[in-house]
Amino acid sequence: MKTLFVLNDAPYGSERSYNGLRLAGSLSNAEGEEVKLFLMGDAASCAKGGQKVPQGFYNIQIMLGRVVRNKAEVGVCGTCIDARGIADPELVPGTRRSSLAELTTWTQWADKVIVF
Repeated sequence: MKTLFVLNDAPYGSERSYNGLRLAGSLSNAEGEEVKLFLMGDAASCAKGGQKVPQGFYNIQIMLGRVVRNKAEVGVCGTCIDARGIADPELVPGTRRSSLAELTTWTQWADKVIVF
């Protein structure tokens, strides 16, 4: 099964991106599954490297790294990172600048699209 996850919310403040990454990490680790993850809007900030959170608090950067290690492709909306002042070299390793055109292609590729 081919699943596309689209995350829209900021990494912290609500748990939508947290829960989306939990499910994407679990599904990308399952046999026979292909996962792509697209971060747009405030979720583009999920891909900013160097996140420091209080001890005992979840770290979106670490969660995103798990998804990448499970071989999921991760695209980050280029317009969204530009609007938030995030430069390409600041992105978490394994994530990359992407576009609405690529999101369109991924949506056509997917059997399921899950939006958080």
